Amino acid sequence: MKKIFKTAWLITWKDLYSEWKTKQMISAMLIFSALVIVAFSFAFDPANQTVKAVIPGLIWIITIFSGILGLNRSFIGEQMNGCLNGLIIAPIDPSSIYLGKLIANFILVAFMQIISVPLLFILFDFKLVGNLLMFIFILLLGTLGFLCVGTFLAALSVNAKSSEMLLPIILFPVASPVLIAGVQATKIVLMNAENISSVYSWINLIAAYDIVFFVLCFILFEYILEV
Repeated sequence: MKKIFKTAWLITWKDLYSEWKTKQMISAMLIFSALVIVAFSFAFDPANQTVKAVIPGLIWIITIFSGILGLNRSFIGEQMNGCLNGLIIAPIDPSSIYLGKLIANFILVAFMQIISVPLLFILFDFKLVGNLLMFIFILLLGTLGFLCVGTFLAALSVNAKSSEMLLPIILFPVASPVLIAGVQATKIVLMNAENISSVYSWINLIAAYDIVFFVLCFILFEYILEV
């Protein structure tokens, strides 16, 4: 297990270093999220309290679609550079590839959220009345669950024709439970601070989803590389 984590960290470092040099994924994610936020801020009146109710959903829309941009490049970039076959035939545990890619994707999406969410709050003049730490925890926990499944399915679809179109089609149905729970939990924390106790059932659902799908994807990843 120690060897798996060491190899996974090396793959994560490789991806982050490559992204630092090219800035392809993070720039696309930030541009998309900024366009969505600016477009919605002009389309709706930020002063309207009813409009503020869409902010939890908007946060997750940005996370989902920006995350898909990153997931698509995660394995397609390896394939285009001829590195995917090298990773497959390398004398390493295939699960370490999954873990390394997952960590790299999570760091990139979290970085996008650090910039995008404050921008969203500023443009919509939204004042957080709930628990900030709980909001961050829910956002990161839900993002982790989405990326656990997304990283697995990105590897599964990389060899398919039109893989960039296929990934969202197969990802949304599988990830819908964690996305629904994430939106509901975020809404309670941001909008209903006085009823904060009701958020724990949604957090438990997200945590259970994360654990189940992480274990399944971690175990089954070596088999999809043979597809």
